[in-house]
Amino acid sequence: MPSAAERTRTLVQSTCSAVLVVPGLDVARPEQLVPGTRSVGPEGDLFLEFPADSPAVRAAAHARGDEPTAVLEITDVAPVSVPHRIRGRAWVSGRLTCVPGLADAGRMMLRLEFGEAYVDDLWGAEDIAQEDFRDAAPDPLVIHEAELLQHLHAAHGEQLRKLCGLLGERTDHTCSAHGPTAVPVALDRFGLRIRFVEGRGACFDARFEFPEPVRDVGGLRRAMHTLFEAASR
Repeated sequence: MPSAAERTRTLVQSTCSAVLVVPGLDVARPEQLVPGTRSVGPEGDLFLEFPADSPAVRAAAHARGDEPTAVLEITDVAPVSVPHRIRGRAWVSGRLTCVPGLADAGRMMLRLEFGEAYVDDLWGAEDIAQEDFRDAAPDPLVIHEAELLQHLHAAHGEQLRKLCGLLGERTDHTCSAHGPTAVPVALDRFGLRIRFVEGRGACFDARFEFPEPVRDVGGLRRAMHTLFEAASR
């Protein structure tokens, strides 16, 4: 399974919605605290781009004494319609400073020096150490995940439903009797998570591991073919 540090790093470098919370800073519109870009430096610090006149930049530039603290809050929502659509949340907190010269004219790059991080997602809840976050890499499928899940949901619904037949003892009781709908809810290099939705909104998740971790979309196609082949036997 992906480590907590990898999952958090993946969320930071994904397109999930995120907002920078600076204690004591009031803004007229919440979108003023949404960074335009997010990246991670070699030491694990976060680099967040904002308009040069944004409240976050002003708070970092005009702080007196110690650098202000801030928290990047990330919310991960499944890209397909499914019950309980929020897949997870992550928080990265630390000191906030301006880094001139890294952004285009009219923009400013802020550095959020890694202090603490916490993730609460489909795998569970964990704290993340600075060195683990620094050394982790985002999942290689992250930039394609939304599109891939939407494609699987739209074009391979029946094949996904047949995966229920791979669940062993639960197969006869749930899969045959209730005929749940299968919705692909999460995808990473290790496997695919399906949410089986039964009548009246009841649902359960099942995780289908790939024979080996995939590194790209080509590897994912081969892994999915293997899964579908196993379910059709």
